[in-house]
Amino acid sequence: MRATWIAGICLVSICCKAQEKGWGQRMAATIMATHPDTLTVKPYVTHGKETANTKPRRPANWNYEQGVTLKGFDDLWRYTGDKVYFQYMKKMMDAFVRADGTIRTYDLVEYNIDHITPGRILLTLYQETHEEKYKKAVDQLREQLQWQPRTKEGGFWHKHRYPYQMWLDGLYMGGPFYAEYTKVFKRDRDFDDVANQFIWMEAHARDARTGLLYHAWDESKKQRWANPTTGQSPEFWGRAMGWYMMALVDMLDYLPANHPKRKDVIAILQRLSTALEKYQDESGVWYQIIDKPTVAGNYREASASCMFVYAIAKGTRLGYLDKRFNAVARKGYDGLLKNFIEKDADGLIHLTKTCSGAGLGGSPYRDGSFAYYIGEPLRVDDLKGVGPFIQASIELERMTP
Repeated sequence: MRATWIAGICLVSICCKAQEKGWGQRMAATIMATHPDTLTVKPYVTHGKETANTKPRRPANWNYEQGVTLKGFDDLWRYTGDKVYFQYMKKMMDAFVRADGTIRTYDLVEYNIDHITPGRILLTLYQETHEEKYKKAVDQLREQLQWQPRTKEGGFWHKHRYPYQMWLDGLYMGGPFYAEYTKVFKRDRDFDDVANQFIWMEAHARDARTGLLYHAWDESKKQRWANPTTGQSPEFWGRAMGWYMMALVDMLDYLPANHPKRKDVIAILQRLSTALEKYQDESGVWYQIIDKPTVAGNYREASASCMFVYAIAKGTRLGYLDKRFNAVARKGYDGLLKNFIEKDADGLIHLTKTCSGAGLGGSPYRDGSFAYYIGEPLRVDDLKGVGPFIQASIELERMTP
């Protein structure tokens, strides 16, 4: 009884303090209140089904959702200087990283590039604390990249069980970590490989007519979802491009200013930003399938919109994009607040209308069709949207005169 009372007092304190702060801090307060111990994979509230979900929680495991969420906390800590965000990151990671540096539930030989993502937080922890266990942990993740299967050209397969496939998602999952590790540990010879991953992905996924990127590319052209001529998947899924855009602006933080391929990577960001500007809805946000806003069933989707706002705002601030893109970011952020943010009775805010997930292949087979993407359930406070919303909020605060 006493523990429940204390928890209630803490929640009230978090809510009261959060309402005095910016939107990113308010979203972080929601996550700290709902995930106080670990970023467990909880039952989510699904739109249209407001009754309580009685399914049991699955235990927390090492996964990319932790990485993208905690990257928001990492940026928030650096932006505000408030150690509470750093301590939260450390607590979440210490639930997995053992004293000897091994990572609970992580299996290197799965060669799943999604599992690299939380390594960005471990790099922060190592540089801040100098604890050897974090160094050992990031070295394991770097070793996975050393042996990750590749296309003939050299692009990382998304997963060992998805042979010959590069997905836009994978550039976020592995690219920024690879770049930061390369810089921190002075392995400059690897920067060519880092940049090439982005260059090859665009070359194989870009549609010349729209300038948009298809979700994935199958080098073998054998997947049922793959175009038999190009190997490309059939639709322009918003969040896939969101992952790729965030990866671009984050990787550039580490790629040396004088690297010969830096201008090529920036040009990719410019091309994709220009294409996405054309598909920005009048509401400011973007649709689940970017180029089909009027097709029945399509909807404005939160996580992709957060990712685009973050990447465009950051790209403009750092001079990669023309200043006119500030207006795109502002319009987009206003759209996020109007379309996706709700407040509960306790004063906590929540991010709505986030696609729970979408992939290709597997079992049951995901065919990459329009019907497949729009049929995936929507979630509230899905971690894949929360982290980018926090980051977008920081960028818009930086933009405010």
